[in-house]
Amino acid sequence: MAFTNEQLERYSRHIILKEIGVKGQKKLLNSKVLIIGAGGLGAPAALYLAAAGVGTIGIVDADVVDLSNLQRQVIHSTNDIGKLKVESAKESMLAINPDITVNTYHEFVTSENIKDLIRDYDFVIDGTDNFPAKFLINDACVQERKPLSHAGIIRFKGQLMTIVPGEGPCYRCVFKNPPPPEAVPTCKQAGVIGAMGGVIGSLQAMEAVKYITGVGELLVGYLLTYDALTMEFRKVKLPARGKGCAVCSDEPTITELIDYAQAACEWHPGD
Repeated sequence: MAFTNEQLERYSRHIILKEIGVKGQKKLLNSKVLIIGAGGLGAPAALYLAAAGVGTIGIVDADVVDLSNLQRQVIHSTNDIGKLKVESAKESMLAINPDITVNTYHEFVTSENIKDLIRDYDFVIDGTDNFPAKFLINDACVQERKPLSHAGIIRFKGQLMTIVPGEGPCYRCVFKNPPPPEAVPTCKQAGVIGAMGGVIGSLQAMEAVKYITGVGELLVGYLLTYDALTMEFRKVKLPARGKGCAVCSDEPTITELIDYAQAACEWHPGD
């Protein structure tokens, strides 16, 4: 494919990077990334991937825009209140870059639909805010061998890791099983500083860009944590892949996807 003059100008800051160049930008334009959750994490990830020229971006969310979302979900505006989050997100992404395709999925992820959702994509970003969804997304991505960026935020803290099935540990290698419903506070209960979503969600977008273009070192085998109050990042080495893991070991004990119970007070994916 040959770039148009508009594309050469739009992506010029990428193209002049020796690590990206024309070849890397073509990889981005030919790639497909699925973002599950159009909320605090998914919002900045979606905006930066759209701006970067990721050719096809899917966005999954079952909610509508609420006033309380706007403190951190920067892909939505006051005028979007009451609108489907996936439609609001699509409008914002295309406003930044009409060069891309945005696929919307107004639905919850479940054991019945998640494999169909992720199957056609090259990379998955988990922007959800509850443990049942995170374990479900991890397990489905491992079984379908789809690379995944996990992240979580609460109060003034955030974390992320990148999972490439077969190359490093998965989410379940580290966290084993979801905590009991209501055992851990959610962002709705504990609060979250708005800019935390921007910090961690942008890092998820960066991991997707690095994976697609093949540059740099991914957070495979590491958990990156961030404390905004002390302004400290920590990169923690994780255990090796598959040692006793119920999903990604050579002899997995979990072979069917599980819809874990969700706490009654938890927000839905994307919040």
